[in-house]
Amino acid sequence: MAIIKPFKAIRAAKDKAAFVASRSYQEYSKKERKGILSLNPFSFLHIITPGFKLNKKVPIQDRYAFVHESYLEFLKENILLKDAQDSFYIYQIEKEDFTCSGIFCGTSVADYQNNVIKKHEDTLQPREELFANYLKIAGFNAEAVLMTYPDNDKVSSIIETQKEQEPDSFFTTTDKVKHKIWIVSNSQTVKIIQEEFSKINSIYIADGHHRSASSNLFATNSKENNPQHSGKEPYNYFMSYLIPESEIKIYEFNRLVKDLNGLSKEKFLMKLGDVYKIENKGNALYKPSGKHHFSMYVGGEFYALYLKKDNYTFTDALSKLDTQILYKTVLEPILGIKDLKNNDRIQYGYGKNNVNKMKEEVDNGKFMVGFSLVPITINEIKAIADAGLVMPPKSTYIEPKLRSGLIIYEL
Repeated sequence: MAIIKPFKAIRAAKDKAAFVASRSYQEYSKKERKGILSLNPFSFLHIITPGFKLNKKVPIQDRYAFVHESYLEFLKENILLKDAQDSFYIYQIEKEDFTCSGIFCGTSVADYQNNVIKKHEDTLQPREELFANYLKIAGFNAEAVLMTYPDNDKVSSIIETQKEQEPDSFFTTTDKVKHKIWIVSNSQTVKIIQEEFSKINSIYIADGHHRSASSNLFATNSKENNPQHSGKEPYNYFMSYLIPESEIKIYEFNRLVKDLNGLSKEKFLMKLGDVYKIENKGNALYKPSGKHHFSMYVGGEFYALYLKKDNYTFTDALSKLDTQILYKTVLEPILGIKDLKNNDRIQYGYGKNNVNKMKEEVDNGKFMVGFSLVPITINEIKAIADAGLVMPPKSTYIEPKLRSGLIIYEL
């Protein structure tokens, strides 16, 4: 059973919400960040980039303390306000080709430890420790973990009923995305939502494996250092945004490789022919149409690659995954790429015009070959997580991508 908890969120003042919410820090170029910090005094970036306002470089060992001070300053100036009542927060994102509605809530560290919250990615211990230390010193979490749950009629009905009301916060960001928030504080409604989630056996992390792992580490450390630990402390939960499985959007990552590992195009195609049925599709853009089918662009031509299943054995959920198949049949044995995370010969691309971009990158000589895949499904993600397996890096690009500072959870 999944335990979820309402909480008193810190949110931007209604008239400043559009100015406060920001994309994740890493998504901005240095030039973009500087422009926003110069022109928008309300941006959440000012909290996590305290050195800009101080007009000096903040030493790394002091940065998190300055983040905490900047956060308190935003509260003092009423740019950020704390809600008076524990609540769930229904949040709708609407853009040209995608809309979803979900719930901001606290999810249980115990559920994470007991595998009620399922994972499908590995995490790196140094990153876990870094963010756990950030949580300890900064005292808040402004980036939710994205999770998904099986569609639930009662929860969906509550969300739709709430959405018939005027939103408590509504703004449009400069990328033309509409953001709406409804506060759910009615005790009976909160109870129904909690009861419905208590019937769900598993919820699945879609995006935010390092954030959830770091929250778990922070909670473990806090418990050990708190003689009065009761289990009710805020650190026993971490902020998540839960959306139904039917509303999550999963895109593929293409693979681009800088060379053919010393092979000529002809010898490369010969080796591929041992595992794939190959069809030359010419120079017109070509996308794969199904599972175990890849589009490849090399030497100015597209090729369709169809897996010869007699030469490949399916042993578990991971072995059936297209990103794993490509790794085990091409990237590792033929192109010599063993470490997908730390090899500069391979890069990854995503987006609407992914195949066209892949072709351009190969044509301009930056890469020698590109591979296009179909998106992984939510059922494949669940099968990997249920089996306790780990996907290859860059297997999925998942939407929604959440704004920082939109909803803040105090620790």
